[in-house]
Amino acid sequence: MSRTLFVTTALPYANGSFHIGHIMEYIQADIWVRAMRMAGHTVHFVGADDTHGAPVMLKAEAEGITPKQLVERIGAERPQYLRGFQIEFDHWHSTDSAENVELSQDIYRKLRAAGLISTREIEQFYDPVKGMFLADRYIKGECPKCHAKDQYGDSCEACGAVYAPTDLIEPYSTLTNARPILKTSEHYFFQLSDPRCIEFLQKWTTGSNVQGNKHLQAEVLAKTREWLGSGDEKANLGDWDISRDAPYFGIEIPDAPGKYFYVWLDAPVGYLASLKSYCAKIGVDFEALLDPNGTTEQVHFIGKDIIYFHALFWPATLQFSGRKTPDQLNVHGFITVSGEKMSKSRGTGISPLRYLELGMNAEWMRYYIAAKLNARVEDIDFNPDDFIARVNSDLVGKYINIASRAANFISKYFDGQLAYPDDAALLGSNWAQAADRIRADLEAREYGRAIREIMAHADQINQAFDTAQPWLIAKTLASAEPSQRVALQHICSSALAGFKALSVMLAPILPALSQRVATELFGQTSSFVWTDAGVLPRQINPFKHLMQRVEPTMLDELFEIPTQIASTKQASSTQQGAAAKQSGSTKQGAATKQTGSDKQGAAATQATAAHDQQPASAQTTAGNLAEANALAPGGEPLAPTITIDDFVKIDLRVARIVNCEQVEGSTKLLRLTLDVGEGRLRNVFSGIKSAYTPEQLIGRLTVVVANLAPRKMKFGVSEGMVLAASHFDDKIDSGIYVLDPSSGAQPGMRIH
Repeated sequence: MSRTLFVTTALPYANGSFHIGHIMEYIQADIWVRAMRMAGHTVHFVGADDTHGAPVMLKAEAEGITPKQLVERIGAERPQYLRGFQIEFDHWHSTDSAENVELSQDIYRKLRAAGLISTREIEQFYDPVKGMFLADRYIKGECPKCHAKDQYGDSCEACGAVYAPTDLIEPYSTLTNARPILKTSEHYFFQLSDPRCIEFLQKWTTGSNVQGNKHLQAEVLAKTREWLGSGDEKANLGDWDISRDAPYFGIEIPDAPGKYFYVWLDAPVGYLASLKSYCAKIGVDFEALLDPNGTTEQVHFIGKDIIYFHALFWPATLQFSGRKTPDQLNVHGFITVSGEKMSKSRGTGISPLRYLELGMNAEWMRYYIAAKLNARVEDIDFNPDDFIARVNSDLVGKYINIASRAANFISKYFDGQLAYPDDAALLGSNWAQAADRIRADLEAREYGRAIREIMAHADQINQAFDTAQPWLIAKTLASAEPSQRVALQHICSSALAGFKALSVMLAPILPALSQRVATELFGQTSSFVWTDAGVLPRQINPFKHLMQRVEPTMLDELFEIPTQIASTKQASSTQQGAAAKQSGSTKQGAATKQTGSDKQGAAATQATAAHDQQPASAQTTAGNLAEANALAPGGEPLAPTITIDDFVKIDLRVARIVNCEQVEGSTKLLRLTLDVGEGRLRNVFSGIKSAYTPEQLIGRLTVVVANLAPRKMKFGVSEGMVLAASHFDDKIDSGIYVLDPSSGAQPGMRIH
């Protein structure tokens, strides 16, 4: 029976570029959507930028532009990521839209009419210089427990203590360094503690959708028990503060001058706003599509860090505003790199854009992520060696190997015509049943299990092919009995029928490759659907190369990007018509490193990211950009102005290069052993191999960023950054120059 589904991913926050956590979530959802469509279901798959809140407002202010301009700039870069990884949303919108204003205010009014909105006075830290109330992230001070300096207003990174901002010793605003004052303001609350909400949430969180599937995974349900209680335990739900005071970039609360919706109220409403915009575009009745009593299924893919908002606030606000509640939350874990939490400051972040720029096949990543995913709330790990092995062994060595071996015999000896033994009907039936199992696994989000079965089938096909040894038959074909010719055709045809069936099964995961197989090899005019797996092909076209292997050097380059030379070019690429890229070091003669917060709807990595941007005056069109850069010092415009407070955070020290070595397997890196005057030696990797031999560097003094967080690389841990200068434009062979202080300087001396 055909189903209608409304599917979303968590909305990315519009103050930074996509990171690999976003891509992981979108790939997971995209595979699911494609699998459902292959089964004949109607799917409306929409997304949007989460645009409101103080972080966007303050970032825009720091860059000298309006929040809307910042949102538009960040939004303009989204398509290259989505297209690059073959993620096909039907529509992409913004929470800063007329639809979202209308829907958010309508939901609020209905919640107020239901008696679920209250107001109360609260006391909060206020920055008298900035003239705004401060969220915890904008307050720092001395930890009241361990007395560590510069700790945030909600928890201590040094000892792990949790406290209120008012508990901090000598608190200060991170925006102005001013001492905040306590100030009272009226706030608006959604009464989540109301018995009606608790009763509804007890039923909804334990309930099932029309397909008989639970709304929540077991792990998520268990988490909600911490808030809702179980058995005789009472619910531990607090009312939800849904208001913020001006100045604030957001949606105004009706009949409340100077008050705005907290971003987490209007952000999920952005799901509905995007769908409403899409419905208007395709001529579908939005309200009828999401009729609470209708058959449309509402499915959300989210990260585990935003369960509270999506499993409690979101269904409750929908229920008591008279709207359809979610049918299913599909929650996933985070992504790590070689077992470590994703962190750009530690160099364990993966830039999706860098991946694409290196020419790495997007379907390698889609396959690898799918192979790691299941229906549970588990973190997945990206391991470079495992990535290479899985792609080269599974996709190239097993799957594509079937067609590359069998197709050549069919084209050479049988003019592309396929033929099967007498049990062909059984062969087709077996493949149809296998495809049904894979379809069910993908629908259940057991992607890893599906891939394991697919590759088991690939192994069986290859083993049968090897056992039959068709190459030996082909050698004697001219003098062989007719039965041998028939046997050769049957062997290769059966292998290709299996290859087609596997291609159908892999179509949601490898959409571009499967489309090529369908059209180029089997001459099919339409995309694969699930029933195609059991239909035996009768003819093929000559085989064309389908996929190359992963080269280890590609992974080296992917993880080498934070070195000062590569990262500078990336950070500056926003001035070349490409959108802002991932965080990294910025080379400006002397390299610096910036960090900034990245509030992420899916937050699959919870990584912080720095996004170096030019001020509005430096923004140029693609047509005159090259000219602007040519006139800039060193081939690139100067970075935005920083304060002395920003600069003093960077600890630049004199270091002596006591040893230097080639890095086996890397075309760019040298391994430097540095004496920074601290009684031990440091290991630093630097991308300067093209300019220096080890002998040229040993014994020299240089300058190192000494307080840069250590970064684990494939070749070892790098404990700093050696400064070097070069021209921005690769076409200008100006050389690379390691900075060195005048003679007389000693290791450990600080550069002021």
